[in-house]
Amino acid sequence: MPDPSPAPAVRRLDGDAVAGRLGRLDEALGTLERTPGATAETALDAVTLLTEVYGEALARVMDGASGDARLVEALLGDELVGHLLVLHGVHPEPVEGRVARALDALRPGLRRNGADAELVEVRERTAEVRVTAGGCGCGGGEPVEDVVREAVLAAAPELTGVVLAAPAAPAAFVPVEALLRTRTTVDGAP
Repeated sequence: MPDPSPAPAVRRLDGDAVAGRLGRLDEALGTLERTPGATAETALDAVTLLTEVYGEALARVMDGASGDARLVEALLGDELVGHLLVLHGVHPEPVEGRVARALDALRPGLRRNGADAELVEVRERTAEVRVTAGGCGCGGGEPVEDVVREAVLAAAPELTGVVLAAPAAPAAFVPVEALLRTRTTVDGAP
């Protein structure tokens, strides 16, 4: 029996190619939305139906993968797949978990620059994040707040915004010597 021929290599799009196609898609949909008439309405209806069918297909993939933690992690680790899972409401990880994971991934780089970030809460499609930054913040790179905001929105594209919480008040510091001193009165007696 002859060996079956190898499967043809599947061409994958890199990040720039995906971004370019998404940009073109936005433009095409914008044009359709501005175009009057039955043809444009039919085209938009076709896109909506196709999106719903692809969403159902992704839900089935996630259902089938649910018993394989490595496969689920691989799917969730792909930024494009993750965004599509969010878009179709089938991402298995809650938004708070994704935001916390994104901040955890940023933490080593933030700490090298004297900063940190922590999720306070997610409310009404907005993440509240506390950012602490040491030093002058003039390292020449992107401001810490912008880096945090971009990471949060990339991990949870369904959010509409990121607000910065006020820094936590520093703990009151009482020197040990002050606790050990004896009290004296006005006349100098203990």
